[in-house]
Amino acid sequence: MTGYDFAPLFRTAIGFDRLARLADSAASAADAPSYPPYNIEKTGEDTYRITMAVAGFGADDIEMVVKDNTLVVSGRVAAETAKTEVLYRGIAGRAFERRFVLADHIVVEGADLRNGLLHVGLKRVVPEALKPRRIAIGGAAASQAIANDAAAAPQSNAQAA
Repeated sequence: MTGYDFAPLFRTAIGFDRLARLADSAASAADAPSYPPYNIEKTGEDTYRITMAVAGFGADDIEMVVKDNTLVVSGRVAAETAKTEVLYRGIAGRAFERRFVLADHIVVEGADLRNGLLHVGLKRVVPEALKPRRIAIGGAAASQAIANDAAAAPQSNAQAA
């Protein structure tokens, strides 16, 4: 496999360390285990759902943690109390850990375990300050009000001193 060295690119870039982490995680994604299988669905304009096949796991066996824009879903099967002889094991009950990198402003709404499928609801919640807003364009009266506000600002700063 060919490796890429992004160090020269990031020598002059400030604040793009998250981009470097994403590039590193994308490179290592090819080596990631494929268990358990999952789907990512877009259920609305700003809503998504991750569905994971976790047969044999109960709600107490699965842990979900969100930290640093990463959703970590891990499963550990509790030790069986009854010792039975398994002749063939086709249902995987091994421990797993799956990581999903979440974009900015994506929050986990909740999770549901039904029929061996874990459904995780995600939603994009953009703060009002970051949403586009329309600026009204006024005539001469609006221009005069802006000019008056600009002229009054240095006077109020001088009075505060």
